[in-house]
Amino acid sequence: MASKSSRRTKNISGVGSQPSGATLTSKSGEAKAKSDQKMLAAGLYVVATPIGNLGDMSARAIETLKAAAVIACEDTRITGILLQRFGITTPMTPYHDHNAARVRPKVLARLSAGESVALVSDAGTPLLSDPGYKLVRACAEENIPVFSVPGPSALLAALSVAALPTNRILFAGFLPVKSAARRDTIEEFKSLRATLVFYETAPRLAAALTDLDHILGARNAAVCRELTKLHEEARRGTLADLAAHYKEVGAPKGEIVIVVGPSEESAHAPSEEDIDGALIDALSTMSLRDAVDAVAGAFKQPRRAIYARAIALQKK
Repeated sequence: MASKSSRRTKNISGVGSQPSGATLTSKSGEAKAKSDQKMLAAGLYVVATPIGNLGDMSARAIETLKAAAVIACEDTRITGILLQRFGITTPMTPYHDHNAARVRPKVLARLSAGESVALVSDAGTPLLSDPGYKLVRACAEENIPVFSVPGPSALLAALSVAALPTNRILFAGFLPVKSAARRDTIEEFKSLRATLVFYETAPRLAAALTDLDHILGARNAAVCRELTKLHEEARRGTLADLAAHYKEVGAPKGEIVIVVGPSEESAHAPSEEDIDGALIDALSTMSLRDAVDAVAGAFKQPRRAIYARAIALQKK
């Protein structure tokens, strides 16, 4: 989930000096290790990597990266550190926003020739505010198999600790840099009955929270940073309180996920499924008019809208 400005300086931390399962392979043992590896079926492997704690690297991710013919990555320096820690000697090729148009045909050619290619981002799950979407789409168009090797994700990690509803969410990536454009974008989400998730950089955090509060109003939110690392923090409060806090203390360290809960009004609003279920039950024992009156009253919804829904259900 790294922003373009921070990818060069990202640090990957582990628990202890050597993570479980990690080894440093000597050159004399590399050939034997490669020959002993499990063969991968041809195709593109979208591999999630740790967002901070190397202990989150899965055994399947390690096996896949070792067995692939090549690893397509955003920054070979960052991925190189990860590979070294786990004794992975698979060659890398840079694949990022600035070279994707040029490199993608070469990757597709290798895939079409029957090779296995692993796609990783600097951290977390590829394609979530990271390069890769066009490569996966091109593979789909050419009937090249695409496999998921799931794992760490800043988006899911933040949702798990934010203490906000997770039954309906919208992930919107990074908000625009300039306030006017940012507010226009936020306005698009105002009427959604969902928890909203954004990635943000530390220098823009206070301004982003201020704009979110201005457009969305009084909503509960959480600012999650340094997820899975030693100084992991989930600060919860209203958007206004969080904006005031970060204006006072300044930009925090680490990469940031902002989670914004739905408005109190929308959080308590009945879902279409709730209304349909109530109408079906009521229509089984009541006339159309009585059923509409009962459901509209129970859910405090406009009678006209409930009547239209009841008619639609009867036609099914």
